[in-house]
Amino acid sequence: MASALRHVWMTTGIAAAILLCGRDGQAEPPAAGAAAMCDGAYADDLGTLSARAREFDRHPEATFSYCTRNRAEYECLSYDADGAILRQRKRAVMHGTAFAYRRQGDDILLLTNEHVAVWPAVTDAQHVVDGVPSGCKRVSESLTLVDDETDSYARDDVAVTRVVSDPQLDVAVLKTRGDLHVMPWKIGRSDALRERNLVEVRGFPLGAFRATSIGKVISSHDRDEEGSWSHDDFVVDALLSPGNSGSPVLAISCLTGEYELVGVFHAGYVGSSALNVVVGIDQVRDLMTTLKREPQGGDGTPAALALPDRDRLQSALAPLHQLFFPFGNRTATVIGRSDGALLFLVYPKEFPFNAEPTWVVEDRPSPAAGAFGAAGQLWLASGGALHGYEIAKLDPEARALFDKALLALRTDAVANATLRQSKEAERGSRQSSDKARRAGRALAKIAASRAELVQAIDDLPERQSSARDDRRVRLADIVAPPPPAASPAAGAALANVPPREGRAEGLDR
Repeated sequence: MASALRHVWMTTGIAAAILLCGRDGQAEPPAAGAAAMCDGAYADDLGTLSARAREFDRHPEATFSYCTRNRAEYECLSYDADGAILRQRKRAVMHGTAFAYRRQGDDILLLTNEHVAVWPAVTDAQHVVDGVPSGCKRVSESLTLVDDETDSYARDDVAVTRVVSDPQLDVAVLKTRGDLHVMPWKIGRSDALRERNLVEVRGFPLGAFRATSIGKVISSHDRDEEGSWSHDDFVVDALLSPGNSGSPVLAISCLTGEYELVGVFHAGYVGSSALNVVVGIDQVRDLMTTLKREPQGGDGTPAALALPDRDRLQSALAPLHQLFFPFGNRTATVIGRSDGALLFLVYPKEFPFNAEPTWVVEDRPSPAAGAFGAAGQLWLASGGALHGYEIAKLDPEARALFDKALLALRTDAVANATLRQSKEAERGSRQSSDKARRAGRALAKIAASRAELVQAIDDLPERQSSARDDRRVRLADIVAPPPPAASPAAGAALANVPPREGRAEGLDR
């Protein structure tokens, strides 16, 4: 699908343990005469909805979707006529929908869209925030459940926190200890949906009020690879609006006559109010249960790195001993040093006009058999020059960030090297060309997901000054291999060499 056609809808419980079953504990069968509208897993018409499901919708417990308000504050830097730095704060607010799906101990878990729950770490051309200029950094963020977008009484707002988010799926799990009603319906199967199946969407259009929208599945499968997304959608014709993002999408089971959760609404098509796309629930089920994001590498991205991956990367560096690749909103390069070390350099946004790296990471050959490498030294730009940072002196949070950055640099460099080699080896066929194009798109999405990590590393010089060596370091000295260490025997032999005749010892040049 052309990227110009898709856009994101973004906006300016206590669980009811109600069992919709008969006295024998079995689900109530659908209404009589419903078979004609139920020849698959899900119904084509509301007439198949069971009487008990209809009755439940009249109870307060049927309300399990909530209006979500996400506030953020950004810091924007600029310069006055004298060159002094000006700091300006910009605030942003958006409303969406989240729905409670499970009680876990004292917590209630809710599901929504990632784009509702997470503001961009830094604004740029790919991460636009209304009213906030490009190049601003997020400094605060808060998530609450409110009555609607006009709710200004903060005392009854319910604070929620983000548990896990997945940008590729565009979903996020939130949690709270508020008094909320939880969806009683089971999680269904989005792969069982067929065209003409009926769906209900329960959310907050425009963030203004709670509403239920009805529609039909008009396409049961649609691959979504817009921006950083990479998942399967289905398309519905329900009339939805900004604020519906994160709404539960329900279908009626032909087996039980009850609702089942089949997806999460997340986007629409530009220029159409009735063509909207839903993330299929089959891909979200594990995240809802484990509360952990599954690793999702693209084509050519290794799941785990080992010595063969390092060999492949070093092979791809020839003959220039260097490979450029995207990393967040920056350009990175890996350089092979003659002593076997790899140097990862990340450049500023102005590259190539400014070719001085903002940070350099050394990756040495590992003494452990089969391992990819071992963390070496770290240099960060501070005060217009590179300074060394002693990794052992980084606080635990900064050390974890460094380890994450090194792993990301290794992974992305190997993936781009693999893609380059596959393009060279498989030229000439339509299949190999399509495979390379898909791999390129996947790597572009992975690169875009590194923006927050890049910003966090850029902030380290201010937070970790105690680990900094005040001596300035030249990039040429980092790239040059260190001199070999002299052996004790060699040192003793040199000590026994007599000075040259006619020259003062130590003055020979």
